[in-house]
Amino acid sequence: MSISKFIKQKALSAGDISLVIQLAWEDRTAFETIQERVGLTEAQVINIMRAELKPSSYRLWRQRVKGRTTKHRALRHPDMKFDDRQIADHRRANV
Repeated sequence: MSISKFIKQKALSAGDISLVIQLAWEDRTAFETIQERVGLTEAQVINIMRAELKPSSYRLWRQRVKGRTTKHRALRHPDMKFDDRQIADHRRANV
């Protein structure tokens, strides 16, 4: 399954893909932050994870992320004190 099939007219380097996986795997980085940093929607991130991870790893990730309030800013409690944008800025792609 090709990633380019899912991401129309957006060339991703190996480092970009690594960064997306790293940010998506982290519980506190919201999908909105990934979209701001890399320009990929939640559905595109899910497709990258499906294409790049082993099936068992993808299932574990998907099960963990599904319904997690920290992965969606709109679902977060207003008292949450961390800024996922700042956390994500410290992440570097594994190139």
